[in-house]
Amino acid sequence: MKVMYFAWVRQRTGTGEEMIDVPADVTTVADLAAHLASRDEGYAAAFADMRVIRAALDQEHVALDHPLGDAREIAFFPPVTGG
Repeated sequence: MKVMYFAWVRQRTGTGEEMIDVPADVTTVADLAAHLASRDEGYAAAFADMRVIRAALDQEHVALDHPLGDAREIAFFPPVTGG
């Protein structure tokens, strides 16, 4: 699965995008975030407060409890404000 990171999420993970093999026991967006957070301290910092993370599966905004299903791409980003 292609995983993309934006804004401060990208800064904390140290990458803008990567391809990963999703483990079989990772079935939701929240599961994936927890899996990524376990990788190292940068990822842990990026996903430390899931209340401030938004996600999009195949370019469609989804809740954290949304199943990954057969999505090809996920993006993680902070809430966006206009102005």
